[in-house]
Amino acid sequence: MNATTIQHKGRIKHFLLYVIAGIASLGGLLSGFDTGVISGALLYINEGWPLSTLQQGWVVSSALVGAIVGAAVNGVLADIYGRKKVIIATATIFAIGSLICGFAPSVGWLVFGRMILGLAIGMVNFVIPLYLSELSPQRVRGMLVSLYQLAITAGILFSYLINRIFALSEYNWRWMLGAGLIPAVILLIGISFLGDTPRWLISRRRYNEAKEIFKKIEPEEDADKQIQEIQATLKVSEKKQGKIFEQWMLRPVLVGIFIMFIQICTGINTIIYYAATIFKAAGFTDNIGALYASVGVGVVNFAMTFVAIFFTDKLGRKPLLYAGLSGITVSLFVLATSFWLSNNYGYDTKWIAVGSIITFIASFAFSLGPIAWILISEIMPLAIRGTAMSIATMSNFVFNFIVALIFPTLLATIGEALTFSIFGVVGIFSLFYTWKYIPETKGRSLEQIEQNWRNGKSIVEF
Repeated sequence: MNATTIQHKGRIKHFLLYVIAGIASLGGLLSGFDTGVISGALLYINEGWPLSTLQQGWVVSSALVGAIVGAAVNGVLADIYGRKKVIIATATIFAIGSLICGFAPSVGWLVFGRMILGLAIGMVNFVIPLYLSELSPQRVRGMLVSLYQLAITAGILFSYLINRIFALSEYNWRWMLGAGLIPAVILLIGISFLGDTPRWLISRRRYNEAKEIFKKIEPEEDADKQIQEIQATLKVSEKKQGKIFEQWMLRPVLVGIFIMFIQICTGINTIIYYAATIFKAAGFTDNIGALYASVGVGVVNFAMTFVAIFFTDKLGRKPLLYAGLSGITVSLFVLATSFWLSNNYGYDTKWIAVGSIITFIASFAFSLGPIAWILISEIMPLAIRGTAMSIATMSNFVFNFIVALIFPTLLATIGEALTFSIFGVVGIFSLFYTWKYIPETKGRSLEQIEQNWRNGKSIVEF
C-alpha cells in the first residue's frame, strides 16, 4: 500500500469521525436551544399569564427538575443498554417535550412540558460527551468533545434568533418553545445509523463489533492496541465494581462534582436563562431591544467556543481554565459595579453591563463551557464511568436548579449588584480549586488517566 493510499484512507477515517461527532452533537444543539429559548419566551409568557418572581423561577427551573432525574437514571441505562440507545430515547423525549410546551393550555402544563424537556437535557448532557469521549482518538479527544459545547452554543444562538423571529407573531412563545421539534427529529434519524462506542461494546464482550468501529476511525494496528489496553483496564476495574467509594475512585468523582459546581455557580445559566430580563433591568426599555442584545450574547458564545476547539488539545485544559476564569471573575465584578452605579447614582451604565456580559460569555465559552464536560468525560474510571458521570451531571443540574430558582428572588431582594458580586466570589474560589485539585489530561489516554488515579498521583504528577 503506497503513501498516497494510506493518506487517502486516513482522510476518510477523519471525515467519518467528524460526521459521527456532528450528528451526535445535535443533542448539544437541543440542550442549548431548550436552555436559551426560555429567555425570550418568558417575556411573552408573562404578558399572557402574569407570573410572580417565584413562578418565573419555576417556569425556568422546572426543566432542571427533569434534568436531575434524567442525569440520575442515565448512567445505569447507558451502562446496561449502551450509549446509542439512550441517545435515541433522548431525541424522542425532546420531541415530545417540545410539542407539550408548544400546545400548553396552562402554566401547569407548561411546567410539565419543561420538566419533560429537562429529562432529555439531563440525559443528553451526560451521554453525548461520554459517547464522543469513548469514540475519539486521544490526539483529538478534546477537540471532538468540544464540538458538543459548540453545538450547545449554536443551540442557544438558534434559540435567541427564533425568539426574535417569532417575537411579533401571534402565539409567539408557543412557536418559540415548539421549534425544538425539528432538531429532535433530525437527531433521532441521524443517530439511528451510527454504532455504539467500542469501549461499551468491549465491556459487553462484543469484541468483533468494537474492532470494526475502531478500524473505521483508527489505523488497524492502533485498533488492536486500543482493544488490548481497554481489556486490561476493564479486568482490573471489574474487580472493583460496586466499590465506588474506595479512596482512589472517590477522588475523581468528587473532582467531577466540584467541576460542575464551578461551571454553574459562577452564574452562567442566570445569564443564559435571564439574558433578556437582565438587559431590561440594565436599561433597555423594550422587549425587542433586549432580544437583540441577547442575540449578541449568543453570537459571542458560539464564536468563542472555537477557541476551545482549536486550543484544548494544543495548550491543555488548565491554561484555558485559568484564562477563562480570570475573565469571568473580573467581568462579574464589573457587572455588579455597573448595577451599583446605576441604582445608587442614576448613571446610564447599560453598555457597561452589555460589555461585562459579553466578556463573561466569551470567557466562559472557551473555558468552563466545553472543558468542564471534557474533563468529566475523561477522569472517571471505565468500570464506573456511566454511574460516576451520571453523579457529576446530576450535581450540575442540582446546582443549576438552585441558582435558577432563587435568581429572580435574589434580584428582587438584595439587588443585581450584590447578586453578581456573590458569583464573582465563587469565581475567585474556582481559580484556587483549578490550581489545587483539577488534573491536566491533555495527551493522556483514558486508561492512563485512570492508572494515575489508581496510583494516587498528585495533581502535579499527572
